[in-house]
Amino acid sequence: MTNFKQIELSEMLFENLKNQFSELELVNITESVENPDHIWVNIIMPEDEDREIEIREAASEISTNILLEYGYHITISSATGLEKNTA
Repeated sequence: MTNFKQIELSEMLFENLKNQFSELELVNITESVENPDHIWVNIIMPEDEDREIEIREAASEISTNILLEYGYHITISSATGLEKNTA
């Protein structure tokens, strides 16, 4: 079960990415199926592969800082607009 701090940090991760990459859309924030301590920030990624690589690199830096500072494993995951409609 996600706690308030995990949600807050997940939203912060997305907002930091959104400030750098305005085309991003948040789909939802979920727990990993395999490990409930691992939080996924599901976003709609751009079609451009080079842009996606830039986004993933930026996200990995932010995620690492969150892990080191707070001990929470929060990462981004690619999602589709269809998932957003069913979430």
